[in-house]
Amino acid sequence: MIYSLPQIIEYDASVSPDKDAFRCLDVSISYKDLLIKSRQLSSYLIETGIQKGDRVAIYMNRCLDTAVAVYGILMSGAVYVPIDPFTPVLRTLFILQDCGISHIVTTTLQEKKIRAIVREPSSLQFIIGISMESGAIAVPWDKIFKRSLKNYEPPRILEQDLAFILYTSGSTGIPKGIMHTHYSGLSLAKIAAAQYGFNENDRIGTFAPLHFDPSTFGYLVSPLVGATAIIIPDAYLTLPVSLSALVEKEKITVWYSVPLMLIQLLIHGEIQKHDFSSLRWVLFAGEVFITKHLRALMKIWPHANFSNLYGPAEVILCTFYDIGTPPETDDPIPIGTVWENTEYKILDSRGMEVERGQAGELVVRTATMMSGYWNNKELTERSFFRISVAEGYDHIYYRTGDLVKQNDLGELLFLGRNDRQIKLRGYRIELDEVEQTFLKHSKVQEVAVVVFKGEDDSRELYAVVRPTGGSALDTREIIDFCSSLLPSYAIPDVVEVMHDFPRTSSGKIDRKEIVKILTASKV
Repeated sequence: MIYSLPQIIEYDASVSPDKDAFRCLDVSISYKDLLIKSRQLSSYLIETGIQKGDRVAIYMNRCLDTAVAVYGILMSGAVYVPIDPFTPVLRTLFILQDCGISHIVTTTLQEKKIRAIVREPSSLQFIIGISMESGAIAVPWDKIFKRSLKNYEPPRILEQDLAFILYTSGSTGIPKGIMHTHYSGLSLAKIAAAQYGFNENDRIGTFAPLHFDPSTFGYLVSPLVGATAIIIPDAYLTLPVSLSALVEKEKITVWYSVPLMLIQLLIHGEIQKHDFSSLRWVLFAGEVFITKHLRALMKIWPHANFSNLYGPAEVILCTFYDIGTPPETDDPIPIGTVWENTEYKILDSRGMEVERGQAGELVVRTATMMSGYWNNKELTERSFFRISVAEGYDHIYYRTGDLVKQNDLGELLFLGRNDRQIKLRGYRIELDEVEQTFLKHSKVQEVAVVVFKGEDDSRELYAVVRPTGGSALDTREIIDFCSSLLPSYAIPDVVEVMHDFPRTSSGKIDRKEIVKILTASKV
């Protein structure tokens, strides 16, 4: 019986040792080799003091070594914490300190950034994947892979042990770590595999970076069914024609990405010149798929099945909507119905259930739910909705913060956020965090960050800035300043100067009016 994530690889290595577990371009790693290398990394981690529940950072681009890093850390009983290598150094340092991380797993491609990190005060003691002189002990991959496993004794791992922590933007400007257990990760893998009939013959495209929750499909779901995960390198994501050729060459059967990637492929990928006949499932999540683009794609790929998935990183996924035929109208696609082992409620502002057809906040109770936010008890308590069943026993739901309603068929329709968090380009962005970062600049007195929708339904992030006193603002300087503090996906596309903000009757910035002004200026 499989009750921890490392047992997946142990099982696969016993029944299909020579099967490709992961591929990246023309290089692959079998389940047998993945098990051996993961154990070697696990052995080193244990030898250097890692104990159950300790956090280990993964700081690397998409490559085969990410799979070894994930399972090596899990086999040691530790918790993997993926950090975007493109994120600013200060944000990386915060995560390292917040999690008390002493070990980081990386590659030579990140050596320059690692040097910048170790120059700053941090808890880092061990750097795995490169050889360099620093205040921390550094060991390259080749030494890890020469380790003997003669006396290797991994710890016993329970399903309720922490497995990974995903950091996302926080409304206070401080990133928050979402804690997932082996149980929630396995539940996601089992439910998804059953829902879509994944099997050992599948080749599952892994388009998401490790710090982004859709990566769980490649790293958890694919091994569960003994399939092959195809890791898509970063460079291909900005080259739609090359991406089309790679998907054709690798005969990918399952596509799972944000809608933006599919739209770019549709418009710029010359997909009608390539053979996509292997595709049997096209899955998308993370943001609303513009219906007209979805309709066009479904007509080009009539052989494939399409499904709209929904779920914040706190529950990874919780609803799905299979799309049988191309939609005839431009109405938004429903987010559908909940997964197995999942239930939900739609609540008003008082915490009472609404009538069918009325809008309210979606709260979800599911096997894939997080255990809470790392090092933030107060936020954890605020994020759960509890229904008392008996003294000392509650049904616990996660408050998604998303507004939904049921249609006449009982399907859920996504209406937007009830706070100031948005999803753009597949990432969750806290507008408050972006604004607070702008306000750290000495020449910025006030700022309003809004989403501007163009005539072609594209969405862009605008920062409207009111300068301090009579200061002259160099917008390029402001963007460069924020780029050192925010992840790239949270940097506004446009920065505009406004010397007098429209305000509500209470004196607050009227952001709706700002959007109207921006719209009028574009006409």
